[in-house]
This record gives sequence, structure tokens and C-alpha cells, in this order.
Amino acid sequence: MTQGMKIGIIGSGTMAEAIIAGLLNKNITTPDRIIASGPRASRGEELRTKFGIAATTDNRDAADDADIVCLCVKPQHFPKILDELESCGKIQPSCVVISIAAGIRMERIVTKLGHAGVVRAMPNTPGKINQGISVWTWHASLSEEQRNMAALVLGTLGEEIAVEDERYLDMATALSGTGPAYAFLFMEALIDAGVHIGFPRTMAEKLVLQTLSGSVQYARSTKRHLAILRNEVTSPGGTTAEALCHLEKDHFRTAISNAVQAAYQRSRELGNG
Repeated sequence: MTQGMKIGIIGSGTMAEAIIAGLLNKNITTPDRIIASGPRASRGEELRTKFGIAATTDNRDAADDADIVCLCVKPQHFPKILDELESCGKIQPSCVVISIAAGIRMERIVTKLGHAGVVRAMPNTPGKINQGISVWTWHASLSEEQRNMAALVLGTLGEEIAVEDERYLDMATALSGTGPAYAFLFMEALIDAGVHIGFPRTMAEKLVLQTLSGSVQYARSTKRHLAILRNEVTSPGGTTAEALCHLEKDHFRTAISNAVQAAYQRSRELGNG
């Protein structure tokens, strides 16, 4: 892959900006070879000023003669986008179309566009700082070169996992795609609890963020089962044992499991509707 690759970004939200930043930071292409489209001209101007790319309010212009088209739009806006791209006829046969819309099946895109070079991916918001993870799959017609192109783009957001079975995408939507929201809610609740027992908010925030960050890094480095690591912190009859007892009584695990299951079912509903 060379810097001559032209990339169209349809949608101008958080993940679109993360992809643009990643492409440029990793020198995959140059600003003059990226064009982003979105409904608000002011947002396009913001991206143009920040990254030096081209911007438009016409989605068809973003797809024109592109090597890769990234569909970074919400599921509810997807039918309109597909209608526009179907009518414009500007997607070239060798183009790789990467969709990050939750729940939207590949076959729906392939059928509507009459174009088989489709990849479906589920990234997450830590991709904004190259610390995300994307699960993705591809249409059977894609060549190895085209799959490598997709992996290159998704790799700008952090780690990527390629799967052959599309059903994993709805699961990834519920677990890793939605996962940052679970983590942020837990952090928020923990900080509020610290304030409730008497910490200044700034101190509680620093304690919680570093504790969670350090715990993740520790788990990665030791590579031991999480239950073993938890037991290391839990002394018989101690404060941790008391805290964990209350979490279990309040069905903490069940609440998390139910939330992931609900997100999974919603992703499937979006795909069906």
C-alpha cells in the first residue's frame, strides 16, 4: 500500500475523526488523498482546518474514485447513505467499503450497492488515541490485498481481530464496542463513592483512574486468571472481602451480563430492521 491511496470517509463524527488521525499519524496516506463528507459544512471545515483534508456535504463526492470508503454513520442514517451511493455509481470495482455501523449486515450493503468488496467492522472509542480494538470480517469475494488494506485502516485505531463468522460482530458490538461506556460508568460510580466517603473529587478521580489503569496493565503483564489476581487482593475477613460480598449480594455480575446481553439483542434488532 502506498501513499497514493485515496480514502473517502462518509460521516464526520468521533470514529471518522479517529480514522483520519490514525491514517495520517501512521503515514498510510496524505491529507490531499482523504475526503470526508457529512451533513454539516461547519464540521467539514473543522476537519479541513485540523487535518488539511478535503471536506464536502455530498456523500457521493467522498465515494468518487476512492480506493477505500469508510461508512462511519449511525445505523438509523444508513438507508439514506446506501440510497445515495447506489444511485451515484461512483464506487469503483476494486474499492473496499468498510462499514462500522452497528448491526448492519454485510449482505445488506452488498445487495444495495451491487458491490461485493465489503468489510464490516466494530471498533471502539479508545481508537481515538490508538488504544482501541476492532473486530472485523469480510465478504468472501475480497482478495488478500483488499483484506490487508482493511486491516491497515483498522489498525490505525489500535489492535484488530479478523473473524470469518459475521455473527461475532454483533457480539463485539455488545462487548467491546459498547464496553467503554460500561467502564466509564463504573469509573464514575467509583469516583462518586470516593467523594461520598470524604475524598475531594480531584483526588478520588486520580485514585480511581490510576487504580484501574494499573490493574489493567498488571493483568496484562502477569497473564494469570483474573480470579487469581482478585484473590490476591482479598484477605479473609478483610475490607476487600466485605466489599466483594456486597457486590455479589447486589448481583453485580448479573447486572453486567444482562447489560451485555441486552446490547447484543439490540445489535441483532438493528440488523433485522
